[in-house]
Amino acid sequence: MKVMSFNVLVGGEERFDEIRSIVAAERPDLLVLQECVGWEDGGRLRELAGAIGIPGGDGHLVVGTANRRPSGRRYDVCLASRAPILRRAVHAPPFMAHCAVEVELASPGRGDPLLVLGTHLVASDEDARLAEADELLRLLPPELLAVRDCLLVGDLNGLSRHDPYPDDLADRLAGAGIDKYGRPPRFEVMDRLEKAGWVDALRARPRSSRWATAPRGGAGVLVDTRSDYIMLSQPLAARLEWADVVETGTASDHHAVVALLDGH
Repeated sequence: MKVMSFNVLVGGEERFDEIRSIVAAERPDLLVLQECVGWEDGGRLRELAGAIGIPGGDGHLVVGTANRRPSGRRYDVCLASRAPILRRAVHAPPFMAHCAVEVELASPGRGDPLLVLGTHLVASDEDARLAEADELLRLLPPELLAVRDCLLVGDLNGLSRHDPYPDDLADRLAGAGIDKYGRPPRFEVMDRLEKAGWVDALRARPRSSRWATAPRGGAGVLVDTRSDYIMLSQPLAARLEWADVVETGTASDHHAVVALLDGH
């Protein structure tokens, strides 16, 4: 089973052909997309599903309607699954900037269904992200992560202390005018998720040396960061074969993340 997370950047309308080509080349079995602005009618998601051979009905697709941003836009989270969706829910409490899509997927021969959360955490600051991370841990608590196959997929907008950031990261972020991680930069969101039992696929079994998904810059300073993650519960991590970053060129300001799981 191949899993893919991809932030398409504010709907990707004028870049949709590029987005479709990237997704089609990877042909994931589970696709989670963020910033699906203007996708509420499901048409764009059905097009992408068709490009990778996933049925276009409600049994395989979810458009997660996000809370409105101050701009009035909804940065929806979308999910497409080759395996049938047995249960779905979209969680958008007022304190979340966007939403979380929760599904249970049929997993023939594996016993219990696969539990999946697809989401996009807020970019603004670490304290707001921590509140959203706590909501994710309420939905899939540590005691469940210890015994069930679970996936957390999406743009988590947090820094992992296990990524190869330079010693002068704080100075680089300040020089580029990037404040969303705090000064000095904070790592609590990813620390909290990992302490609860989530395993970072890209750090557990990287297929290559690629790791940055969100190169950012300003004032002539370029900083490699990672916002995008595929996280696994401990039982599922045992079946991880590899994970990698897929470069997306001009299709988005984020690179995609993919992971291959054995036995699903």
